[in-house]
Amino acid sequence: MRPRFTTKGCTALITGATAGLGAEFARQLAPKASRLILVGRREDRLASLANSLRADFPSLVVDALPADLAKSGERGRLAAWIIREEIPLNLLINNAGLGDLGSFDSADWNRLAPVLEVNVTALTHLTHLLLPMLRSQRSAGILNVSSIAGFFPLPEMAVYAASKAYVTSFSEALRMELAGEGIAVTALCPGPVPTEFFEVASRNGETIRAMDRSHPALATSPDSVVHEALSGLERDKPGVIPNRLLALLVRGVRLLPFPLIRTAIQLGAGTRKPKKN
Repeated sequence: MRPRFTTKGCTALITGATAGLGAEFARQLAPKASRLILVGRREDRLASLANSLRADFPSLVVDALPADLAKSGERGRLAAWIIREEIPLNLLINNAGLGDLGSFDSADWNRLAPVLEVNVTALTHLTHLLLPMLRSQRSAGILNVSSIAGFFPLPEMAVYAASKAYVTSFSEALRMELAGEGIAVTALCPGPVPTEFFEVASRNGETIRAMDRSHPALATSPDSVVHEALSGLERDKPGVIPNRLLALLVRGVRLLPFPLIRTAIQLGAGTRKPKKN
């Protein structure tokens, strides 16, 4: 029987590592890991984070690899490098993600397409490419960053919520397929987290954000989210909602009949059912 996965001495690949949860994953893993592979689009931020980690942890090997994961070729290039260099990758953190806040009908497809490409296709493709490497290790972990948005259909976040529903379902299925192989699979499903995500997802500088609509008690700091996520992965939990109150609310609401949930969501979003002729 293979040993349970632990972050101690791990070699981890973190996507979306330039800011927010991705950068926090790097900071919290740095004291434990032997090697970190940081992937993101913004080369300057990636280099700054890598240099900071190297200075603080001289024995840590840090690779900073700029890549746009919305492009299939760059995903292939990243995986090919890891395989060619025989890097003993045993932790994959699929953190990269995009959002778009606003009504579906008014959305620019050039904003929606990358959401689907990064949140769904890139996460799935990268996992598929790197699974043989993960499987070859004594124990390994896959941490997919989803969201509580994936549990419900959300007006004004329709595509984002649907993409996260995919991530959660995919993680559960993959976990079942890999059961007994020493590969832990966990879906991280945070609620509101104060990062750059909402600023990037907002259209035309809109100030109304999901963070503004939520109760402060339901928000969770990035350091708490990452701590709970890594702890949950090491305990082989299928999913982590890193806020106890939010976790209770989500589990309670999901027990309700869906028509009631739909009505509550519509009222909360300020939407109305279309009138029948």
